[in-house]
Amino acid sequence: MRKLLVSAAIAGLLLPFGATTAFADSGHSSTPSKEQRNSFTFALLLPVANNRVTGIGNAVVDLHGHDAKITIHVRGLLDHAPHAMHIHVKGSGECPEADDSTLQNGHLATSTTDGLKDYGPIGTSLTTTGDTSPASALAVNRFPATGTFTYSRTIQITDQVVHALRTDNAVVVIHGIDYNKNGRYDSVLGASDLDPKLPQEATAPALCGPLH
Repeated sequence: MRKLLVSAAIAGLLLPFGATTAFADSGHSSTPSKEQRNSFTFALLLPVANNRVTGIGNAVVDLHGHDAKITIHVRGLLDHAPHAMHIHVKGSGECPEADDSTLQNGHLATSTTDGLKDYGPIGTSLTTTGDTSPASALAVNRFPATGTFTYSRTIQITDQVVHALRTDNAVVVIHGIDYNKNGRYDSVLGASDLDPKLPQEATAPALCGPLH
């Protein structure tokens, strides 16, 4: 029942964001195998606990075999800053909660590592161009760089990510927060747990949502 309510909430958000094709009928009369069946999965992207985010978003994955058309709408994040985005798999299929947060440079916040047990490692990097493997996790020049954006790209995903999508074990995470509200990524939370050359604000999870 909860999944139905979440899906309904996400569907209600699609029209304000301008997505109008998510529920189109495929038109096929035959019955494909489970692994080839066309399917839609949805995520309502909500602020990650204790990261002082006020944005919101939603994600739709239109899956045809291993081809995935991914549409993401986000608003309210830090502007003029890159926001890495990923589909995470092999965790518990959830988003971190307040009790997952730890002290980051003396401030209570949620790092990417803090949430790993919930959403799992990266399965797909949602880059704007080029490679989409976990190797592009921090390819900051190939992710959206505004606080409000629409992302749409059709990519091929791995068997592992297909399986995660079909078993409700995939989670979309958008990264990049402005913890101290000064309009830029800085060292208020110390260095990133993913790359010490980056500030923690640049890689901390901002929005998160399980795909159902």
